[in-house]
Amino acid sequence: MRYEFLHPADQILLMMDRIYGYGMTTTSGGNLSILDENNQIWITPAGVDKGALTRNDIVCVKPDGSVVGPHRPSSEFPFHRLIYDARPDLRAVVHAHPPALVSFSIVRRIPDTRLLPNERQICGEIGMAEYALPGSRELGENIAAVFKRGIDSVMLENHGVVVGGTDLFKAFQRFETLDFCARLEINARRIGNPALLSDEQFRTVADGDEPAPGAFVPGAYGTEELAIRRDMCALIKRAYDQRLFTSTQGTFSHRLADGAFVITPYGADRKYLEPEDLVRIEGEAAEAGKTPSRSVRLHRRVYELHPHIDSVIIAHPPNAMAFAVTDRALDSRTIPESYILMRRTPKLPFDAVYRDTEGTAACFTKDTPIALVENNCVIVTGQNLLNAFDRLEVAEYSAKALLSAGCLGEIAHIGPAQIRELEVAFKL
Repeated sequence: MRYEFLHPADQILLMMDRIYGYGMTTTSGGNLSILDENNQIWITPAGVDKGALTRNDIVCVKPDGSVVGPHRPSSEFPFHRLIYDARPDLRAVVHAHPPALVSFSIVRRIPDTRLLPNERQICGEIGMAEYALPGSRELGENIAAVFKRGIDSVMLENHGVVVGGTDLFKAFQRFETLDFCARLEINARRIGNPALLSDEQFRTVADGDEPAPGAFVPGAYGTEELAIRRDMCALIKRAYDQRLFTSTQGTFSHRLADGAFVITPYGADRKYLEPEDLVRIEGEAAEAGKTPSRSVRLHRRVYELHPHIDSVIIAHPPNAMAFAVTDRALDSRTIPESYILMRRTPKLPFDAVYRDTEGTAACFTKDTPIALVENNCVIVTGQNLLNAFDRLEVAEYSAKALLSAGCLGEIAHIGPAQIRELEVAFKL
C-alpha cells in the first residue's frame, strides 16, 4: 500500500482502526496526528468513539489555531503541537495506552529493545517523560523536551507512550515494535531472566546481510503460482491479525513445482500484502524490481535439502519467543495436538541463521519441523501453506498455555507411553 497517496484523514483513520482493533487503546484513549505540507495538524477528535471513527470526524487545526471539522481536537493536542515545534523533521505522532506499555509506565521502566536483532534499530533510543496532568501544557513541555534530544519513542510516567515518525506508518511501526518488545519482556520474565544481545551479536547481524540477488523478469504466472500467492497473502494477513507477525517482521515462503519458490518481500507492511507484492525466487535470482526477505538464502537451502518441505515460516510470536530469549525449553509434551505438530523443538544458537545456514537448514527433519533460534526467531516448516501456518499457531498457543500454567501448579507432561501411543496412532 502506498500510504503517501492517502489523505491525512484517511491515514489517521486507517491506523487508528488498527490500534483500536488490536486492543492497543480504548474507546476514549489515544490520539494520532499528521503535520501536512501547509503546517496544518490533522488529529483525532475529542470525545468520539475510537472504534467508530469516520474520515469526517478527523479534525484539522490550522497554523493560526482555527479548527476545521465538526469536533474539538483531542485534549492532548498541546503536546502534539509542541512535539512538531521541537522536531521539525517529524510529520506524525502516535499516542496510546497499550496494556503492556502501561505496565512499564506504571513501574517507570523502559522496555528493553536488545532482546531481538532488529527492534533496537526500529525504535531507536527510548526516553521517559515526567508525569503531568493529561492535556496540560506542562505535560506537553515534558514530552517535547525528550523529543528535542533526538529521541523518537517516549514513555510517559503513569500514562502510556508517544512515538513520532517522518510519516504515520513509520511512527506506527515504532509504536507497534515497542509494544511487541514490552509484551515479549513481560512474557519472558514470567519464566526466567531474559538474555540481552551483546554488541558483538549486533555486529553479527550487521555483517550477516546477504549480497543482493540477481534479477530476472518472469514470464506468465501459472495457475499453481497464482493460487499460492493468493493463499499466502490470506494467511499472512491472518498471521498479522493474530499477532504472530508484526507489520515489518514475519516471512512466509512456498515451493513451486518447477523448483522456484515465492517469498514475502523485505520491509513491506504485512497487513496489506497483495499477491503481486510477493517475490518469486529462481536459483540465485529474484523477480526484477522487488526485494525479497533477507532470509531468502535459508529458505532456499531448506527446500534444496528437504523434499518433504514445501513451506517455511520465520516469525517472532511473543509467547513462543519468551522461550527463545530465556533458558527455558519450549516443550511440546503438553497436549496431543502440540506433540503431533511440534515434536522435537530444539533451540539453535543465535548466530545459526547468519553463520551456519547449512546446519540450520539441515536440522529440519521429519522429526524436527520447528526450531527456536536464541534471541532471534521461530522457524517453522510444513508440507504446505496451511500445515506450516497451523504449526506456527500451535507453537504460539502452546507457549501461551505453558506461560499461564506456571501460576497454577507444576506442569505434568505427557509420558513416554502416551508419546509412543501418539506416534503409532498418527504414524509419526
